Amino acid sequence: MTLRKKSAKAYAEIRGSDEYPDIKGKVEMNQMRRGVLVAAEIQGLPTNGEKCAEEIFAFHIHEGKSCSGNEKDPFADALGHYNPDGCPHPYHAGDLPPLFGSKNGYAYLSVFTNRFSLNEVIGRAIIIHARPDDFTTQPSGNAGEKIACGIIMPAFSHRRGR
Repeated sequence: MTLRKKSAKAYAEIRGSDEYPDIKGKVEMNQMRRGVLVAAEIQGLPTNGEKCAEEIFAFHIHEGKSCSGNEKDPFADALGHYNPDGCPHPYHAGDLPPLFGSKNGYAYLSVFTNRFSLNEVIGRAIIIHARPDDFTTQPSGNAGEKIACGIIMPAFSHRRGR
């Protein structure tokens, strides 16, 4: 069994930008013996209404430690993808698989990664982008605007309501 008896945990409350106020959700992370288990549950994602074209959204951990920004980029302070080893995209430590939105704007993702430890990402921003990641374009995968953001926090501060 790979779960620790007292594994470290973290979470991020996700909120959409002013242009996407319906986006909200939670990302939970659990440190395991060989990496981190990431689970995201998001609702209110934009939909296009086409039967065979549900939306796909790039999903990344960013370098920055803030979800603030400016009129042009509401989450500009999230900075670029978390990439401590200077790897090309899509091999940044913060590159995660995309969120596949459903017809009602709901997405769920669960993934295991050993690209980072929980301690390395606590305090950093996690971003949902407007478009899917093309896994090629440098440095960000041509993922489009940042539409939602949250800050990864230790789980104990969540339990206390802080």
